[in-house]
Amino acid sequence: MHHKHMKLKNTILTVILFCWCSVAMAEKVSFPAQDEQNSVIVYSSLDTSAARPLIEAYQQINPDISVIYHELQTLEIHERVVRETDEGIATADLVISSAMDLQMKLANDGYAKRVNFTEIANWPNWAKWRNTAFALTYEPAVMIYHKPSFDGMEIPKTRAALSQFLSSHNNLFYGRIATYDIERAGLGFLFLARDEEHYREIWQLVQEMGSSGVKLFSKSSAILQRVADGRSAIGYNILGSYAKSWAEHNPDLGIILPTDHTVVMSRIALIPEAAETQQQGQKLLSFLMSRIGQEVLAKKTGIRALHPQLSDENTASSLRRKAGKQLRPIPVSPGLLVYLDQVKRSRLIERWNKALRVR
Repeated sequence: MHHKHMKLKNTILTVILFCWCSVAMAEKVSFPAQDEQNSVIVYSSLDTSAARPLIEAYQQINPDISVIYHELQTLEIHERVVRETDEGIATADLVISSAMDLQMKLANDGYAKRVNFTEIANWPNWAKWRNTAFALTYEPAVMIYHKPSFDGMEIPKTRAALSQFLSSHNNLFYGRIATYDIERAGLGFLFLARDEEHYREIWQLVQEMGSSGVKLFSKSSAILQRVADGRSAIGYNILGSYAKSWAEHNPDLGIILPTDHTVVMSRIALIPEAAETQQQGQKLLSFLMSRIGQEVLAKKTGIRALHPQLSDENTASSLRRKAGKQLRPIPVSPGLLVYLDQVKRSRLIERWNKALRVR
């Protein structure tokens, strides 16, 4: 890859994707080893508080390895890996991000190293790509609702039912519908794009949300807070791991897995080609994909684990038992790059804004 050409591509990408990143302060936290002999550097969009039990469990098995954990925005992760690689600077040893499309672009553009270790053989085919990019989690997009607001009323469990409900209760629920602003929240855009693939009447629902005075937000926490305290009655396409965590402390917050289809996203991990200590990155990735690492993920982070051999609560298997064929996991594949196409993205956003203004 020619440096000047890549630099131009990445400048353009930054402009296109600026609105995709969530607002968060970069944070660097060191987890010293008991008997430090080696270290591993991680770039991740996962909150440090959620990553802590995973890192501590890893260090219990590997007491000689310190972990340098950089909590970053998803776009910043992508840009740092590209910039450092192109400038010949050592980058992170392991990268984990919820921006599935940006992670796939790194792998597809040659910034991820092909690896091989025991856990890969057992991993689902849809959750890995050419031994370079690996899904670690299994997180559904859900609908949330304020339980007291639906007292004595039937709760819509499909998109068609939600559309009809909004049409029939416009006066009662006007201004109390919340969802992601797809122009500012990459996750919201990803979920809507998948909805369009699986549900042909999705734009009718968007029109009904517009007619109901839908309020748009860039962060999950803002929507969850509003529904939990009753300012909003319904939240659409919210990341299930966050909803589950909030519901544990907010009894008025209900969660619905849509019974027509439920989109499932994953956090993707990869080892950069320019990692300074690829061996340490691979060792940590192997742990995160192992049965032990995935059990810690399921039990201590609140995030649903993907490991196919785990079947307890908060795993992909338990969700499949509950939801079955309605689940639509997003494959780790070059198909994710469609969402980075400027023209296609602009068209979807234009149609979204037009549908919200109808009526």
